[in-house]
Amino acid sequence: MHVIRCEKNPIIQVADVTPSRPDFKVLGAFNAGVAKYGDETILLLRVAEAPIAEQENEVLVPLLGQDGHIKIQRYHKSDSRYDFSDSRYVSIEGRMIMLTSISHLRVARSKDGVNFEIERQPALFPEHELEAWGIEDPRVTQIGDTYYITYSSASSRGVGAALAETKDFRSFKKHGMMLAPENKDVILFPEPIRGKYVAMHRPVPKSFGEPEMWIAESPDLLYWGNHRFLMGLSERGWDSARMGGGAVPIKTAHGWLALYHGADSKHRYCMGAVLLDLHDPGRVLSRSSRPFLEPEADYEVNGFFGKVVFSCGALLEGDTVRMYYGAADEVMAMADIPLQDILDTLE
Repeated sequence: MHVIRCEKNPIIQVADVTPSRPDFKVLGAFNAGVAKYGDETILLLRVAEAPIAEQENEVLVPLLGQDGHIKIQRYHKSDSRYDFSDSRYVSIEGRMIMLTSISHLRVARSKDGVNFEIERQPALFPEHELEAWGIEDPRVTQIGDTYYITYSSASSRGVGAALAETKDFRSFKKHGMMLAPENKDVILFPEPIRGKYVAMHRPVPKSFGEPEMWIAESPDLLYWGNHRFLMGLSERGWDSARMGGGAVPIKTAHGWLALYHGADSKHRYCMGAVLLDLHDPGRVLSRSSRPFLEPEADYEVNGFFGKVVFSCGALLEGDTVRMYYGAADEVMAMADIPLQDILDTLE
């Protein structure tokens, strides 16, 4: 496998990003959607922030209020009603009740695809009850002259899939929820197929079943139906515990190439691929027996949540896939991978 990691990796680090308000700190800039706009490469970053605690024995929780502004709730670590053992959230009897950070989406621009200028203000920010815990992990699909953005919308009601659009990455319009909780990793195909828009998605069953990938259709991008199971977890190996769509599917002569993430029982996230029929993307032609990208570099293994490579976007440049990916849930990295090498992992 000829994976060429960018020499400047990580190409975006926490220190590169200005917090959205002075009493916040940035925890991560990662899992960006990717697009080409004119002569620019656009990254739509997930920026995770948290309030700065003034005392070591307190935990601060940011929440969106009914007035649309972020409120800070304070908890004392000695309060036995709550479990603060995982710094990412507060729980009661093993059930997560709130996050200790909140995410928004931020635009970064580059002329060469390596050196990015990050805008100082959010592009998309939580605005209502169903986004009260943050918006996360966008994917960007260009259809015509419009860029459609699917993203995860988190709240006490769960994580659902939402839709927004832009034509210039300066003004944005939200369309609300596409799919109700619990669902995420929604990715639109870049063109209608047999007269319908198509999306991959990843519901999370709470009674029976596993977090596996499905496919759906829509006449207008707003109302979705004809949901079909697409592919499931492997019995063992790199994608045996969790999976979900990564980059927008790439149209090739062989079929739709969809890059996806998989995790094992030890929460080690890798990237693999699946090849789908051009005319019926609900039909799997072949699938990676091994990942084409694994967490190996220091910035992939060590970080906010280590041993993670997680892509929300890639560009096909000639015979090379340029994949942008979050590393260790903290920074952004980039790698060039020959298309044929990815195809060679398929069986």
